[in-house]
Amino acid sequence: MGELEVPFLPELPGRGIGADMIGRGAGLLVDIGFDVSTTGYRIGVPGGRVARLAADHLERDLDAFEEAYEIARRRGSGLVKTQVAGPLTLAAGLELPNGHRVARDRGAMRDVAASLAEGLARHVADLRRRTGAEVVLQLDEPSLWSVVHGTVPALTKLDPIRAVPAPEAAELLASVVEAVDAPVLLHLCGPIDWDVVRRVPVDGALLDVATLGVRDYEGFGEFAESSTVVGLGLVPAIRFPDPAARAAAAVRLYDEIGLPRRDLARATVTPACGAPSIPGDRVRPLLDACKDVASRLAEASAE
Repeated sequence: MGELEVPFLPELPGRGIGADMIGRGAGLLVDIGFDVSTTGYRIGVPGGRVARLAADHLERDLDAFEEAYEIARRRGSGLVKTQVAGPLTLAAGLELPNGHRVARDRGAMRDVAASLAEGLARHVADLRRRTGAEVVLQLDEPSLWSVVHGTVPALTKLDPIRAVPAPEAAELLASVVEAVDAPVLLHLCGPIDWDVVRRVPVDGALLDVATLGVRDYEGFGEFAESSTVVGLGLVPAIRFPDPAARAAAAVRLYDEIGLPRRDLARATVTPACGAPSIPGDRVRPLLDACKDVASRLAEASAE
C-alpha cells in the first residue's frame, strides 16, 4: 500500500441505525435478511426495513465516492480502500431469530461467513468497476478475542456462549479472505489472539499501538517480519498529541521487540481506533497528523 494516503469509502455511523459497523456489515450479507430488535440487529427477518436502510446508505456512499474520484481525475488508477466488519465480529454482534448471538451457533456462524464472503466479493467488484482502481479490503475484527475466548455477551448468564477454538475461528475468517479478489488487511482493536492471526492468509494488519503489551511482542514481531502491510495506529482520533511523542512510541515498540528500526520506514501510520466517529471537519487534520508521524518514523528508520 505504498501511498501515505489512500482514498477510502468512509463509514458514517452518526447517521444512526444501519450506518454503524455492524449495520453496514449486515447490509452486505447475501440472502440473509435482518432488522432491529429491542437489543440489536437480528438476522432471519425477510424484507426488514433496516436492511433496506443499510443498503441505501451504502449505495449513496458509493455514488458519492465514485463522483469524488471522478472529479479528482483519478478514475482508472490508484488504490482505494473499503472497510467492513469481519465474520467473527458480525457473529458477536448479530442476533439469531431466537435472540441469541450468532456466535452461539456454529452452523449459523458458517452461514454468516459464507454470506458475507459472497457479499464482499460483489462489493469489491462494484467498487473496482466504479473507480477503475485497485481495491484493498479492510476487515474490522474488534470482537475476535471475545469470540475465541468465550466472552461474547450471552442472552442469559445461565447459557454462556462457548469459546470458538482458534483453528475454527481462523478457518471462518480465512474463508472470507480467500473469497475476495483483492488484498485483505485485518484491523484489530483491543486484545489480539495471535494464534488466529497467524493462521489467516491476509496481506497485513492495522493495530492500535496503545493496546499492545508485552504479551503481544512475539506475535507482533513475527507478523511485522512476514507481512506486506503493517499499520500502526498511533494518532488518537479525539485529540492530536505531539507527533514526536507518537513516533517515539513506535520506535520504543520496535526497539523492545528487537525489530530493526529500518522497518519503520515501511510501516503505515494510521489513526487509532475510533476514527469513524469523529466529525467530518476533523478528518483532514487527523490524516495530516498521521503524515507528520510517518515522516518522523522515516527519519528514525535511518538512525
